[in-house]
Amino acid sequence: MNNDELKVLQNRLRDLAERSYNQNIYTFSSFLSIGEQEAYFSLEKELSYASPHLYGGYEGAERMLVRFGDPEALGYEAEIPIVCIHITPLMEKFADKLSHRDFLGALMNLGIERDVLGDIKAGEKEAYLFCLDSISEFICETLDKVKHTNVKCSIVSEKSELPEDIPEELTVQVSSARADALISKVFNLSRNDSLEIFRAGKVFIGGRLCENNSKTVSEGDVINARGYGKFKISGQPKVTKKGKLSITVDVYR
Repeated sequence: MNNDELKVLQNRLRDLAERSYNQNIYTFSSFLSIGEQEAYFSLEKELSYASPHLYGGYEGAERMLVRFGDPEALGYEAEIPIVCIHITPLMEKFADKLSHRDFLGALMNLGIERDVLGDIKAGEKEAYLFCLDSISEFICETLDKVKHTNVKCSIVSEKSELPEDIPEELTVQVSSARADALISKVFNLSRNDSLEIFRAGKVFIGGRLCENNSKTVSEGDVINARGYGKFKISGQPKVTKKGKLSITVDVYR
């Protein structure tokens, strides 16, 4: 996101917060990518008067929208306008194995804007799509094929267990638990290439933009390098006999 795009999004969030506060109503943004959420985090204190709340449809969502409005002041809890659509093959026996990219591509081919779509949790032949309720009916009526597989869509209120992204467990050895050192090892990059990712504003730790390449990370931290993938530090670092740190990570490509 360049500076002009950042300013446009920040102004949009300011307008939503002001409208919510002045008119005593709930207002909602569209879905924000992890990069776009930085526009919100940069204004978090400024917008606190309008009681902002980030949500993506389920715990741990990556793409989220912002709701403005204080339930206590307004006297009721607004339903967040996110709908979950279960996409399944018409005939599972003849269905292709489908990826996140396949489902997203099929939706983009319908002319749908990305900002009305949240996360897509894809299994082998099915997916749960989180989207704004304003587009849900259109998707259910028009999405009938993903890749070469005929599909059906149904809105679900009770979600069964969402498909889990299966990570690759990897153990790397680094001289220190610096973010740039781990990114270099995990994605097999040179230190200079790792630094370029930081300079380009593509590194997020715990959902927040990280511009400090020497930041120390620890167990439980999730590091997202846009364009490469993300990984979670899944264990406490152990010191090897040669004085290096051995760190186990779960890598999501």
